[in-house]
Amino acid sequence: MQYRIEGGSLPAVIINLNPGETLLSEVGGRTWSRGPVLTETKAEGGAGKALGRMIMGESLFMNRYTAQGPAEIAFSSSFPGRIVVKELAPGQSIVCQKRAFLCGTYGIQLAVHFQKKLGAGLVGGEGFIMQRITGPGLVFLEVDGYCQEYDLQPGEQIVCDTGVLAVMDATCQMDVQMVKGVKNMLLGGEGIFDTVITGPGNVYLQTMTASKLAMQVIPYLPLKK
Repeated sequence: MQYRIEGGSLPAVIINLNPGETLLSEVGGRTWSRGPVLTETKAEGGAGKALGRMIMGESLFMNRYTAQGPAEIAFSSSFPGRIVVKELAPGQSIVCQKRAFLCGTYGIQLAVHFQKKLGAGLVGGEGFIMQRITGPGLVFLEVDGYCQEYDLQPGEQIVCDTGVLAVMDATCQMDVQMVKGVKNMLLGGEGIFDTVITGPGNVYLQTMTASKLAMQVIPYLPLKK
């Protein structure tokens, strides 16, 4: 299986499939395909994992794309940003925001990931419920805006605005901390809480989320008369 990512800030991953190779995506994830590709809609992983995807706000079912001969299939980002590729070893997991999963090779497992600390989920900006993806397989992820990658050492921390965390290795821990000082909270413009990620592991941060963009656009929308 070979792939290339094109499109600049509105990227698409274009994947060349050999006969018998299979990809998974959320329902309606494919943008285009060329050649003999069999599409099947299934509740991957059984009823329990399908229900978990529904809890995450995703589709109950997933699409399975299998090449019947040499074929090409493409999946495009739904928001300006970057497509990140992760190759997961057997049993290796990553944790990401709910809408990050674009597609992946057959064999990966998607599951619900609940933040261990309730406070981190409620005010951390990423939500109490995130997505856990486990290998083996190749995974393509959608990150909003510019993407910055860090490799955190054991115990090393990075502090960021809420909603900035897009993807992290399952070995990392996420928590929130309250901004110190009442004046900083009220006048600093950074909000009341910060997200704190502790290593070891890979972390991907994003500069623009759909919700942040919406907040920037709202003041310019015409008022209904």
